[in-house]
Amino acid sequence: MKTKSIYKWGVSLLSLCLFTGCFNLDEEVFSEITEASFIPTEQDIASVLAKAYQPMRQFYDWYGEFDAQEEPADVIITPERPTGWVDGGIYLRNHQHKWTPRDGHVTGPYGRSINGVNNTNRIVAQIESGALPFTDENQKDIMLTELRAIRAFWYSRLLDTHGNVPIVTDFTDTTVPLQSTRQQVYDFVTSELEAVIASGLLSEEVNANTYGRLNVWAAYMTLARVYLNAGVYTGTPQWQKALDAAQKVIDSGKYQLSADYSDNFKVSTDYTNKEIIWAIPHDAVYAPFLMYRKWFASGWGRAFGNSWGGWSGSCANPQFINSYTNIREGEENKLISDDKRFEKTWINGNQYQDFPSITGTVLFCPINHVPAMTAPTVPAPTPDNPNATKKDVSENYGLRVGKFEARNQPSTSVWANDVPFIRYAETLMIKAECLLRMGTREEEAAALVSQIRARAFDDPAQATVDAAYLKGNTVMKYGTLDLNGNIDVPGDQTPVVLGGLYDELGWEFACEMQRRQQMIRFGTFTTKNWFNHVAEPGNEYRTLFPFTYNVLNTNQNMKQNPGYPSE
Repeated sequence: MKTKSIYKWGVSLLSLCLFTGCFNLDEEVFSEITEASFIPTEQDIASVLAKAYQPMRQFYDWYGEFDAQEEPADVIITPERPTGWVDGGIYLRNHQHKWTPRDGHVTGPYGRSINGVNNTNRIVAQIESGALPFTDENQKDIMLTELRAIRAFWYSRLLDTHGNVPIVTDFTDTTVPLQSTRQQVYDFVTSELEAVIASGLLSEEVNANTYGRLNVWAAYMTLARVYLNAGVYTGTPQWQKALDAAQKVIDSGKYQLSADYSDNFKVSTDYTNKEIIWAIPHDAVYAPFLMYRKWFASGWGRAFGNSWGGWSGSCANPQFINSYTNIREGEENKLISDDKRFEKTWINGNQYQDFPSITGTVLFCPINHVPAMTAPTVPAPTPDNPNATKKDVSENYGLRVGKFEARNQPSTSVWANDVPFIRYAETLMIKAECLLRMGTREEEAAALVSQIRARAFDDPAQATVDAAYLKGNTVMKYGTLDLNGNIDVPGDQTPVVLGGLYDELGWEFACEMQRRQQMIRFGTFTTKNWFNHVAEPGNEYRTLFPFTYNVLNTNQNMKQNPGYPSE
């Protein structure tokens, strides 16, 4: 049974703690906990904090971070299906980098992160005002420090997606906040994270009580992520600082790679998994994992011993699939690769019925072919109408995300997988990238990548790479694809610096909300063509998302991010 320490019963308690102050009820209460009578103990801390973390549960949900970080990049596409998915062209615009300030995929991250900031500031205000009283001052300081770290985390997300956002730390301040520059937000995030780490008040424990929470090691990794992308955020790389933060996690000895790559994505995953540094807990009752509905079609759960289904939608860009090591045709209409991360990330080929009693028949069969984002019209003659046509759409077009365990779900309607938001594999990759960027200890960097690859290859020699491989060009064949899957418009073919490492990041963290950030850092996001995406000169501003018109209209101090319309 999974332990959901931070969320399991925090919803009802948080509702009490955060909102009862809005009402003046004079009756004497004997059977309920009231805000005045509730004094948090050490056992209550996680529940009081829950609201500050809660928006993370929307990351793999409708218009969530998965859409924002994967759909504009080169791994995930959402083409037209028999069930629709044109949706007014929003997925095509996201893919082609033509989104607008009205598109939820790119504006959602702002509202979600601001919600996280507001929730955090509200709890801070209630603690500091005494509305949430603490008899133990040390516990109070510990909670305020964790809240400060959570707020810095939310601003690290805003730093990445929107850049120029207001910095608000006082929930009681009613003045209209000023807009900060991206540099100012970066300075705030890094100084806050450095301060809370230096305080010594963030927990160093890795157990059921800290699962799903920002302990000191998750704080180091959040800081490492920010420093890793500092060149993008400020124009000044901070490779050594990113390395130093990652090294702290390595030196702690708290974490290790899971023996099996798939162990990080199982329904039963919990705090005993030593690769997961920071998890987003889900469960079938309080907060289900719902992204599968965008990956699977109706009834496909029957291939995994269940009856859940989805609405189809997202699949893999065939070009990314073709980049895997020694990809080739196998049996049962499947593609196979020497890299086991391929089969552990993607569902492809014949998938057989396994529920409830009918077994052995092919239920669906994802193939590595998608004609286009917008389905072309093809001939479909009939005896009565030899000139009839139809749209070339299929639920089987495109390999589907299979990284998160589909079997063993506790419900017939929803999933319960936790999200491994930060894994130890990323810690090692950050160290490797920083060493390579600085041109030092390059073979040590190669050894780190080889360590991660070891579980993905049966042949140790094949798992081992050297610095020359990591510094070589990417194996991704960039260019737009025609209806038959052939390169149509190659576009920029400039070699990608550290292209081998770029590929490793893509394979290791596919579908984990990292690809947009990877592509921006490696310089491919606005320069390369892929699938139906054509890089357009002058589109560099698309590395930041726009603010909604509502944000601009409700705060006269806000200006739209460069390149986007203000109205």
